[in-house]
Amino acid sequence: MSDKHEVTQEHQPLAKAQGFWQQYQKIIIGAVAVVVIGIAGWFGYNEYIVKPKEEKAAEALFKAEEYFRMDSSNLALNGDGQTRGALYVIKNFSGTKAANLAHFYAGVSYLKLGDFNNAVKYLKDFSTDAKQIQLLAYGALGDACAEQNKTDDAISYYKKAGSTFDKDDNNSAEYLFRAALLLETKGKNDEALALYKEIKEKFPKTDKGFQADRYIYRLSIEKNDLGAN
Repeated sequence: MSDKHEVTQEHQPLAKAQGFWQQYQKIIIGAVAVVVIGIAGWFGYNEYIVKPKEEKAAEALFKAEEYFRMDSSNLALNGDGQTRGALYVIKNFSGTKAANLAHFYAGVSYLKLGDFNNAVKYLKDFSTDAKQIQLLAYGALGDACAEQNKTDDAISYYKKAGSTFDKDDNNSAEYLFRAALLLETKGKNDEALALYKEIKEKFPKTDKGFQADRYIYRLSIEKNDLGAN
């Protein structure tokens, strides 16, 4: 009797598990099916929709990249009649890597053409993990804002450019220098002085690093003169 009772106790967890399975098997199978279908759908979507779209977008952008490197801004934007430009890629391949890069090409091209509103519009919609390119995008935004007399915005973007990828000594120093010059126009000499000193400290071998001494000296003298008064 005792042995029979022990066997029964041993089988109780199994019986409970079987009961649980019988009660909820449809729900469990349904949930698993949803996950499997989701994974399969995600794979199919990426393999048969996203990947071909990325390839077509990259192909469409290829000639625009060539024109961009040739400094042919209108052709980079609009194509040459036989090939497409950056604006076409942005419009027709939204969400692709090529379309994101096309925003950079478009923004810089508009900046070169003097269309600063469109330069800001397209550059603001661009972002990349490639820090050296992001540096240039922030710098171009700073230039476009400066041309629009949006001095505070220009200073902000120049500072971002100067701190995004400090391994690019020349461009980092250049944009910090532009920020410092604009700060001076706003009478913010202490902030400008701090930037000149930063340039001198971080990028001493660059052209702007060599120039910084003169600006540091001038602002320091002015500051001391004002303090003496």
